[in-house]
Amino acid sequence: MSFDARSRERLEALGRQLPKKLPLPTPPAVPAGDAAPAGRAAERRHRVETEQDPERLFHELMDVSPDGTVPSHLLDRLRQLETPRNAAAAASAAQMAADSGSPQAPPGRRSPDRRPLKPRPTAGDPRQDLYTAFQQLLLEDED
Repeated sequence: MSFDARSRERLEALGRQLPKKLPLPTPPAVPAGDAAPAGRAAERRHRVETEQDPERLFHELMDVSPDGTVPSHLLDRLRQLETPRNAAAAASAAQMAADSGSPQAPPGRRSPDRRPLKPRPTAGDPRQDLYTAFQQLLLEDED
């Protein structure tokens, strides 16, 4: 393909202009009242992502989800928050039992693969009712 002299000069001029660097974008101005950008990022996150109390997180999950479906990563987060709390409650219950002097069940002939029974929740416990309703919704989705 051949170019006339004028077209060729124009292409060469454009070729010299192309390799210029783009100007750097100006950073957004931070108002004096704001702390750090990391603090602003935390403000943008939803309560479901920032809540540390398992009970409140559960209630937030129920409020956010109209049909009871919750992503698995949020359920895992709820379980992680509940685990240390359950361990602390069990340790404090064991400490109270030891302090009261009540004899505990002797370590009888129980096979190592059997797990101890979970204590039954009290009837009418609103937390347990919420967990039960939530579990039923999850089971209905699986069917």
